[in-house]
Amino acid sequence: MRERITYLQKRGSSLPPSSLSISPTSLRGPTIRAIREERLTFSLDELPRELSSVLSGVHELHVRWVSPRRYESVGAMVGRLPAGWHIFWTPGGEWIGDGKLGRVMGGEAFTKLPGGRFTHAAALQYFQPLESLEGFVGYAKGKLCATGGAECGRRVDAVKGASALDVSYDTISHALKVTALWTYQEQEIKAVGREGVRTEVGVLSDEKTPTMEDYELGVSGLLTVLGQDEKPSATVFSFPSRHRDAESGFSAGFTQVGLHPVLQLKLGSNKPPVEGVTCAPHAYFTFPRTIFADRYQLSDDLFLASKNLTALRYISQPVDLEAPEYVMKTWGSAALLELKPPAMGEKDEAWTAEVPLHLRYLTPTHGGYVNLEVPYPAVFWACNAEEGTKFPTNPFERANLGYDGLFGPRTVFWYVEPRPETGDRVTSPIRVPVLDLDKAGWVNIGTAAAVLLGFAWVSWKLLSVYLKTGYGASRISETSEKKRQ
Repeated sequence: MRERITYLQKRGSSLPPSSLSISPTSLRGPTIRAIREERLTFSLDELPRELSSVLSGVHELHVRWVSPRRYESVGAMVGRLPAGWHIFWTPGGEWIGDGKLGRVMGGEAFTKLPGGRFTHAAALQYFQPLESLEGFVGYAKGKLCATGGAECGRRVDAVKGASALDVSYDTISHALKVTALWTYQEQEIKAVGREGVRTEVGVLSDEKTPTMEDYELGVSGLLTVLGQDEKPSATVFSFPSRHRDAESGFSAGFTQVGLHPVLQLKLGSNKPPVEGVTCAPHAYFTFPRTIFADRYQLSDDLFLASKNLTALRYISQPVDLEAPEYVMKTWGSAALLELKPPAMGEKDEAWTAEVPLHLRYLTPTHGGYVNLEVPYPAVFWACNAEEGTKFPTNPFERANLGYDGLFGPRTVFWYVEPRPETGDRVTSPIRVPVLDLDKAGWVNIGTAAAVLLGFAWVSWKLLSVYLKTGYGASRISETSEKKRQ
């Protein structure tokens, strides 16, 4: 097992080597303002038998969790997803229904990701809103810390406060990587080594040097390997990165409620993050099964232009436009919309885009209303890098995000940071009407009465026609004629 602990500060911050206290089994330092990332890498034989058995039938698996509360990122650690629990999965020899992982997670709930020229690394996708990692932490403590002692339990418990969690496995590396990320805040520098585990600790700062290319990011600072280094080593390095910070923000909220709500995105700037290349803003949504976007409605160019939208670039299939929420088997739907900012003037300006949505019929409840939350989309500018630019994997790469496979290999993603207007939740709340169980009895009686009245009216109309023009009318005419004779 290998461990990597990284503290990443903003540009201009630094730490002298003398401020770190290093022993063969630990490293301590002052409290600094930084992002903290911890990554554990396991080989299959180091995992519990139950977990390694499940992964043996997997070609590729990426589990992502993002907190519903806003967090701030720094430097290369900016890859974003909507808040919630995401799974991107490519089965191995066993397919959804028969595979072990399919039985564990319920294969019918997944949607297929598209093939084509620019394909996702994974074949299947799943999403579910998830408020916290409480359940995951409880499972991990029981499986991984049975013999790990108090320190293992403390480390796993700390994940409850993380802003994001990534779990990745692929058959090429045969390694499971677990990465937790804590938001930019006051962090105490602290690392404890364990026997048989290589622990590398980095206290780094975002860096920009004159020799760096436009598509590169840089870091500088101090690196230490516990049990190997007696003092930290100074380091400076740069690397190409497809994931960058656009240094602007956005918020989202519903401006129209009811069964056809409208979600409005408010963006702080219409200025592209770089000049001289093709850039376009996009919004990637993961809609839970309670709500969806209609791809037919979003195919009208004039309608899209009126909402400051350019095109619907992708929507997961199938999306049943009529099914109630409580009969749906799939998790929901994902959609990628290209936005249309106003033309640039002398200076950048704030602007809005509107996304029309549709609610499904929901499970009846007492009171007649339920409160829902739709996660903020991931908003980014997709810009083309110069011809010949290559993006090898970098130390902080966060790929397989559900939308990156829809773009070419030279696309650079410039992320717009979620900044709620009130509070810190990166979700849009909405109160929606449902059938009120307290009044359902009257609905049943009223429906039955309406059916009976309708049946009686139809029967009367048929009888009237029969008496006037049908067999009955002929008999009456014959009887009248005989009487006259």
